[in-house]
Amino acid sequence: MAFLVSKKNKFQSGISLVEALVGTAIFVLLVLSVYQAYLMTMNVVRASRIKIIATALANEQFEIMRNLPYADVGILGGLPVGKIPYSQNLIRGDKEFNVKTTIRSIDDPFDGTIGGTPNDSAPADYKLAELEINCATCQNFPTLKLTTYIAPKNLESSSTNGAIFIQVFNSLGQPIPEVNVHIENNQTIPTFTIDDTTNNDGLLQIVDAPPGAEAYEITVSKPGYTTEQTYTVGDPANPTPSKPHATVLTQQLTQISFIIDEFSDLSVTSVNDTCLEIPNIDFSLRGFKLIGTSPEIYKYDSAHTTNSSGSKIIEELEWDTYSINFNDENYNLAGVIPSSMFTIDPGASQNLKLIVAPKNPNSLLITVKDASTGLPLSDVSVQLTATDYDNTLITGRGFIRQTDWSGGAGQENYTDTTKYFDSDGKVEIADPAGVIQLKKVFDEYETDGLLTSSTFDTGSVSNFHQILWQSLDQPVETGVDPVRLQIATNNDNTTWNFKGPDGTANSYYTITDQNISSVHDDDRYLRYKVYLQTADITKTPAVSDVSFTFTSACVPPGQVFFSGLLLGSYTVNISKTGYQPYTNTVDTSLLWQEFEITLTP
Repeated sequence: MAFLVSKKNKFQSGISLVEALVGTAIFVLLVLSVYQAYLMTMNVVRASRIKIIATALANEQFEIMRNLPYADVGILGGLPVGKIPYSQNLIRGDKEFNVKTTIRSIDDPFDGTIGGTPNDSAPADYKLAELEINCATCQNFPTLKLTTYIAPKNLESSSTNGAIFIQVFNSLGQPIPEVNVHIENNQTIPTFTIDDTTNNDGLLQIVDAPPGAEAYEITVSKPGYTTEQTYTVGDPANPTPSKPHATVLTQQLTQISFIIDEFSDLSVTSVNDTCLEIPNIDFSLRGFKLIGTSPEIYKYDSAHTTNSSGSKIIEELEWDTYSINFNDENYNLAGVIPSSMFTIDPGASQNLKLIVAPKNPNSLLITVKDASTGLPLSDVSVQLTATDYDNTLITGRGFIRQTDWSGGAGQENYTDTTKYFDSDGKVEIADPAGVIQLKKVFDEYETDGLLTSSTFDTGSVSNFHQILWQSLDQPVETGVDPVRLQIATNNDNTTWNFKGPDGTANSYYTITDQNISSVHDDDRYLRYKVYLQTADITKTPAVSDVSFTFTSACVPPGQVFFSGLLLGSYTVNISKTGYQPYTNTVDTSLLWQEFEITLTP
């Protein structure tokens, strides 16, 4: 929680030493929880960004394969023989990925199979390429596996036409079936349109297609999913598209891939630093994905305004990393929760809070991050000084996490971090320690079980944001939603009504990093209840930690805001225990400026 420290501050009369010490102790406890809170949240954001980079890397490797002579599409020293290394380390951004490639020749039944009826005497019709991507230095990065087909350019017939294969993936590189593919060719006489869908492998094969340069205008879509398409070269709105309309050549195969995934929603609110709603705030939202270069054309770049209640719901957003551009006439941007650059995963519903302040010339928004992780830092002292000016602000946010239940039941309040309040006796909490799973009796697991946590005290009235948990790999045999959670909050530490994401007792949190229902806002105490179930008594689900994030005031993480400064040069001194101090000068010649500063441990 940010606060003001001035050289002229004095203790007010009437406040006892005991009261001051108690207040200081409470504040220190809150500040210590801030760093842990945001670290967990930003780790999730960072993992999502790395996943997007890895998917782009996979698409790049597939395009390299497709542009090789077909005879060279194979493994060095492997089978089929080719020029592609089996294993290679590639650096993208600041991360090193290991990419292992497997290629297999495929006998397509389209023209018969070897030994079948009819017999295909040339069974190597095309090739299947699979990429396995790992990142040893990326925290919580799962192995990513992607596949695609690569076919020879020369067709087996003497037709004067060609062929076009259209492959559709999701953001994880998995093929998507039943995707609507709309194809137009406006160069032929007469023109024609094809509307079809991809098969179970996410593939649509169009053979005997008339040749034409950039003649095939393709759009892929699916209800509830984003859309991707090709573009016209030379269009004034996008003169050099990154994915131009497809070209088909005589007796050659054209392959083109698209990536779509489930829509996401973003709920934006504009408030001041005391969480009072500020209406009609103008801002722009821009993604990082490009549909054109020279000049750069962004796939998403749109202006928005919050309504009379200070809110704006942006629906059907594509998964991407987004940045905020603030352009309101009456207010300055004083901070963003969770951050001014954030990632939205496919199928997610995410909250974004804009902290605004009335325009006051010569304002500074300073964000402090860890140099090694790129995560915003809490409990950082940011001092701004000049002649006759000395002001210090502190960054902060709240977070609580439980990773061990082996201490057993019977604890009302969360003081011993290894204990909990109660269970139905069907949950194993100590074998192994640090994991919740169903109890095994005579080599068979219980079919269900539940555990109720102790009471977590946020220290003050709070707004709750996300519930997160780390689930170990759940066996498929456990069935649908083997792990479910509910949350109960209050201000008396007595009344416990457990509810799910719709704010009622009839729903459950089944996806980690899910928004906590707003019915819990303005409460101080929280408990969670974990429900485990399995459809196969030989298998059990497991949970390794449970956590939640909250804010006790509208103070953005890792950020501080100075306003009403005079024109001139100011000195910035930044310090945090365990980090090297930072000192620099800033010029307040602009009405509003944003600076990002990294601290080295």
